[in-house]
Formats: sequence, structure tokens, C-alpha cells
Amino acid sequence: MSGAGRVAVRVERRSALGASPEEVARLYGLYEAAFGPLRVRAAARHVLTHEEFAEEMADERVDKYVALDPDGAIVGISTFTNQLDAIVWISPEFYAARFPEESARDAVYYLGFTLVDPRFHRHRAFESMVETIVERLRAERAVCVWDMCSFNRDELQLEAGIVAILDRSGGATMSTLDTQTYVAADFQGR
Repeated sequence: MSGAGRVAVRVERRSALGASPEEVARLYGLYEAAFGPLRVRAAARHVLTHEEFAEEMADERVDKYVALDPDGAIVGISTFTNQLDAIVWISPEFYAARFPEESARDAVYYLGFTLVDPRFHRHRAFESMVETIVERLRAERAVCVWDMCSFNRDELQLEAGIVAILDRSGGATMSTLDTQTYVAADFQGR
């Protein structure tokens, strides 16, 4: 235990997860619990299918930062890559145009998702994974990009939480690179 009843977690970087179908199913259960609610809270699709999730866990181009409990069980995952072509829903050319020097050094990273088992939310698993990734980004003088739906940003205050973690770790300059607005035209005469 560390601090007020907190369980210490450690973070490891792995190239692949899901050595067995059972492990993939367990990890997908954590993923579904974290991201499943976004199906009705975000206009863009934010939830991978089981098959897409299994493929990403096996894809060695995408690093997996895992938070492990004292028994070695995975209680959190962050996906992270500088091989932007591994992420099918983003435009590598967009980021190369915005960050040409960093792109030339393979120092533009995409943070795909971060999730934590709800039982470990108060054990700093999220913060520990982010802090470990930030150490790598600082060492490489890199840029980290990610997307965030308005529900996570505005309702869950996730952006503010990330800013607080980054401030504690020495700070970073954050900026919005792009937005996409979903529009409806209702012709029912209301």
C-alpha cells in the first residue's frame, strides 16, 4: 500500500498484449466498460469492435503502456505510437504538415486510448501511465497528439485532468489542432 489505502501500481511498456483469447476477452471487458458508454454520447465512433481491439493489442507498431497491480494483473492500458499509419482514422499527412521537424525525427506520437479498471481509479494508475509516457516524450523532445470527444472533455473534465497531470510533470503547451462539428437538419416542422 502507498498513501491513504492506495495500492501501488507499476507501469511497463509492451509491444503486444493478448497472447490468449481469454486475455483479449478480459482486456476487452475493461475496454468496453471504459468506452462502451461513448456509443450514445459521441457522434463519431469511439469504440473498437472486439476484433479491432484484438488486432490493436497484437499490433507491434503500437506500444501498450500497462498499469499492473501488485500481483501483475493488468489494470490499465494506454496505446501509443509514432507510426501514425497504424491508426486508420487519422491523417499522418496532417500531422507531418503541422510538425515537420518532429515528423522527420519520428517524434510525433498518437495516444490512442487510456483506460483504467474502475477498481483502480483512486490508485493513480491513469496518472502513472501518463507520467511514464510524458517521460518518453520529454526525452525525445516529441509531440503527442490525441483526439477527445466533447463528452469526455466537457462532462468528464478529462482535458482539465490531463492539463493538471502535465503541469505537475513540468508542463506542456497544449493546443486544439482541429475540430469536427456534427450537424442535424430536422425537417419535421418543429
